[in-house]
Parts: sequence; C-alpha cells; structure tokens
Amino acid sequence: MTIRVLDPRLSAEGEALRLAPPLKSLEGAVIGMIDNAKIGTSKLFDYIAEILKKEHGAREFLRVRKPDATKPVPPEMLASISGADAILAATGD
Repeated sequence: MTIRVLDPRLSAEGEALRLAPPLKSLEGAVIGMIDNAKIGTSKLFDYIAEILKKEHGAREFLRVRKPDATKPVPPEMLASISGADAILAATGD
C-alpha cells in the first residue's frame, strides 16, 4: 500500500498576489463584511461594526452572507462589495 502525502502550503503559480496598502484611517471608510453563514457571524459583525463606527468613524458597512460555509464566495457577492475600502471575513462558530 502506498501513502501519498500532500503539501498543504500554497504554492504561487504565475504572478504573486500583493496585499493592498493599509488604510491610514477608518474615518469615513466603507467596510465590506463577508459572513461565512455560521450561526454566530452576524452577531459578531454587528459588534465589530458598532465599534468601527463609534470608535473609528467608519461610515458604511456592506454585508454579504455566503450561502454555505464550505464554499467560496460567489463572484456576484464579491462584486457587490468590491468598492469597499477594506473587507473583513469572519467565522462565527
């Protein structure tokens, strides 16, 4: 019997992705929020949004909820939050 061991680390194929530069401030920012469809994520995002608005001046929150936690975010959902200044994704277990 042969056991095949896979390397779980992501290998870069083609051009590597680059992180966006950090925001200087959240004042007036639009924040996208991707809910993974777990039971506690909505409540967690409510709490985070309240803090970001009151303490950091975030202006607007664009929230989407994946249809299933095991699947990637559908392209149309990503498009609906693509104008956000920052995006948060959370697991609400």
